[in-house]
Amino acid sequence: MKKAVIVEIVSLLFAALFLYTGIMKLREYDVFRSVIETSPILRPVSVPIAWGLPIVEVVLSVLLIIPAVRIKALYASFVLMILFTVYIIAILLFSKHLPCSCGGVLESMTWTQHLIFNVSLIVLAGYCLVLNKKISKNTVAL
Repeated sequence: MKKAVIVEIVSLLFAALFLYTGIMKLREYDVFRSVIETSPILRPVSVPIAWGLPIVEVVLSVLLIIPAVRIKALYASFVLMILFTVYIIAILLFSKHLPCSCGGVLESMTWTQHLIFNVSLIVLAGYCLVLNKKISKNTVAL
């Protein structure tokens, strides 16, 4: 039971994070889009990302609170955080100009702090996915 509570709390944490960042990006769409346009990596796909990413974040935040799809949404969160982290690593390695389009409180982080934050969330999501496997295994064994 304790494991299920941990998975639920972490899912709610991700839901809050994605809802916050998604809404901030939509609220400040012009700023978000212009920052993405300055990114050497994302410039070619800046318009679809500027619309798609915040929508994905908001939808994912809703899915994370629905018990029937929570684990699938947690897998999607895990993958999305890995993609964000790969982007941060690429920006740090290959770009002289480091644009930030996080929005809100996250915008005040340095790129290194953001990298540590993302890696921590990846580990947390991965841990919860492992916990869920154990929960599922124990449920089937009963």
